Amino acid sequence: MTNDFTKLVDLAQPRLGAKVVYATDDFFADKARLISPAEPVFIPDKYDEHGKWMDGWESRRKRTPGHDWCVVKLGKPGRIAGVEIDTRHFTGNYPPAASVEVCNCGDETPGEGQAWAPLVERTDLKGDDRKFIAVNSDSVWTHVRLNIFPDGGVARLRVYGAIDIDWSRVSADEVIDLAAMEWGGRGLGANDEHFGRVANMIAPGRGANMGDGWETRRRREPGHDWAVLKLGHPGVIEKIIVDTAHFKGNYPDRCFIQGTGEAMSDEEALAQAENWPVILPEQKLEADREHVFVSEIAKHEPVRFVRLNIIPDGGVSRLRLFGKVVQ
Repeated sequence: MTNDFTKLVDLAQPRLGAKVVYATDDFFADKARLISPAEPVFIPDKYDEHGKWMDGWESRRKRTPGHDWCVVKLGKPGRIAGVEIDTRHFTGNYPPAASVEVCNCGDETPGEGQAWAPLVERTDLKGDDRKFIAVNSDSVWTHVRLNIFPDGGVARLRVYGAIDIDWSRVSADEVIDLAAMEWGGRGLGANDEHFGRVANMIAPGRGANMGDGWETRRRREPGHDWAVLKLGHPGVIEKIIVDTAHFKGNYPDRCFIQGTGEAMSDEEALAQAENWPVILPEQKLEADREHVFVSEIAKHEPVRFVRLNIIPDGGVSRLRLFGKVVQ
């Protein structure tokens, strides 16, 4: 099950700098696992000194009044559109209910006197389940607090939204990665994301491994695979990096990039991308390498969407589109 807001950036992901900074109790399972980027797993015979090892955050059985909570510092301040509370593999030990609060704080860990605003009212949870909750908030937040009633375990917390960027502070001469996640870039979708999501290509840093990129299944029919991204801000691209790090027997043979500056919805972009002008003509790719293109880039108007085409299939670790914003 998914909702439209899950196409936005997970503001609570560690590669953006998010941290779990506090928990009232994490006796059974380390609070840091709450925002792990990996899908939660269950290992039947794995135990540690505290008992059964669980992939998530789990507090001990509460024997006093009150409830447990956990505080996450978001990787970047942003506007939140929805949250996911994931209790997968927690069956007899999940919390019956939860709520989410938010604050805007300059400290890594908010103090005891910090004012918190409600984001998600107390809501019932089920075991071994994923609950997606849309929210209506136009404010910018830096931290979220997950309250569980009264105790138990949650596998993952995802906080989807848009990174807050003051574009007036970016000069016309400054060159940035227009597609970067930290600059508000988003992966809108692809014809195939079997082995890796489009959003991985615009994450910070180089890919950690072959799973940290966009990879399609083996194509058995004519044609080629493609992915569409929305830039953080319209701009003119001056340098392109297509990085196939870790992709050795499964890198694309060639690639080309199209783009448009037209304003449109995500759905319209996905439907129209095939017809956009070519920004980077077809280029040969190699395994496990950063490919840098500058002179190969065609002259173009400012773009706000791009389509990366890979021929015929395979994996790309990172896509960097360096350029200048056009206000």
